[in-house]
Amino acid sequence: MRQAGCTLALIALVLGLTSAPGFAERNLVPTLERSFDVCPERPAEPVWMQEIPLRQAYQRVLVQDIYRAQNLERIVETGSCACEIRFPSWDDAEGAFRERHASDERWEMLQASDAYNRRANAARTAAKAICDAAGNW
Repeated sequence: MRQAGCTLALIALVLGLTSAPGFAERNLVPTLERSFDVCPERPAEPVWMQEIPLRQAYQRVLVQDIYRAQNLERIVETGSCACEIRFPSWDDAEGAFRERHASDERWEMLQASDAYNRRANAARTAAKAICDAAGNW
């Protein structure tokens, strides 16, 4: 009986400590809002991309891959990592998708994503050096 009383006291102590104000202040609920240390005024993805059905998510990924490749290549071409260069509007990437890939089959879009990723990776090292020098990576 005495052991049960000690166990209950220990449980109460643990519960009391974990409900202390320091623990209550931590917000452990994930949010969809993103905040960035570098270039916080980034343009949002087009609404249609955010609302795309899960079965067609490869289309969204392709536009994101186009955007990344274009932006890293633009940084290298211009030698600038200004926020408007690194994170421009989505118009060019969206236009490239609509002109070149919108009518492609799924497998063709996956191949295109792979090609854009290779382009982005080829430009990444040089772009990172430019952006590191500007304090913008």
